[in-house]
Amino acid sequence: MKLGTGLFTGQRRPDDDRSMSELYDEILTLGRAIDDAGLDSAWVSEHHFAEDGYLSGTMPTLGALAAVTDEIEIGTCIALAPLYDGVRLAEDAATVDLLADGRLTLGLAIGSNPDEFEQFGVPREERAERLADQVNLLRAAWSAGPLDYDADFHDITPDVSVTPKPDGGVPILLGGAAKPAVRRAARTADAWCAPSKLPLSGIEKRVDDIRKVREKEGIDGEFTVYALVHGWVDESREAAWETMKPGYFYLQRRYAEIFSGESVDELSAERKQELKENAVFGTTEQVATELERYRAATGDDTHIIFRTYHPGIGTDAMVDCIDRLGTEVAPMLR
Repeated sequence: MKLGTGLFTGQRRPDDDRSMSELYDEILTLGRAIDDAGLDSAWVSEHHFAEDGYLSGTMPTLGALAAVTDEIEIGTCIALAPLYDGVRLAEDAATVDLLADGRLTLGLAIGSNPDEFEQFGVPREERAERLADQVNLLRAAWSAGPLDYDADFHDITPDVSVTPKPDGGVPILLGGAAKPAVRRAARTADAWCAPSKLPLSGIEKRVDDIRKVREKEGIDGEFTVYALVHGWVDESREAAWETMKPGYFYLQRRYAEIFSGESVDELSAERKQELKENAVFGTTEQVATELERYRAATGDDTHIIFRTYHPGIGTDAMVDCIDRLGTEVAPMLR
């Protein structure tokens, strides 16, 4: 089992007086800490037009992370595929992968926020088709020679060669919990990421479906299952919860607004309790025991993305958590 962390969002809570430059510097500090702690991966996330500055520039951020790390996998979890110019995404992702010496994984999803689609001038009802076209275009762009692909949503001639090309190909990860999304990943991607809202039983069911689809359709090659889990590691379960809670609840309130397109002043008590029950937090032993359940359900090749980036809780606290995760929890899972 592999263990990574993130998701870097660069958000500034209303009670955080730091500049955006300081928040972006924090991302690089945490990236170095992840590499130093011996963890397997670091991830960024994407949204647009957010008042708190939610990260929008995934490729520049990953390029910076590539420059300050040496070993870890870096990736998007998730980039909003329908909002991208496909050729530019292929070029930028290949550039980041070359800077990272082959360490990039490109995570993509269809997106949901109505305002993002409206402001980018992209019909929301085309999002599934645009994602599928993006995956095909990326594969074609990164292959040797000319594109040799007639894109549905990009006016580019098939005989052009898109450069640069990654040395060994960039793995494509797809997100989503609905059956069409999961089966799309099984058929067209190198990996699938389970969202944090899915219970372990739901992840197990979808992983079984992925394996059946790939076996039935004769799809060979490696396929990785990633799972997003919110959590924290500290000296005690109580200390872990009290440290992560403010940033965790803030993040989830903002997600409620992003996904619905409507203002959310406060999470309900029922929602807060649900979020607490879904999170994995506590001592190194407690966290390792909980994460071990994922191995039992989905296999040794599962890659956990343990979300320790909770906006506004402090760089030092997050560095300390990352160090515990890498030096104490990860060895128990390997």
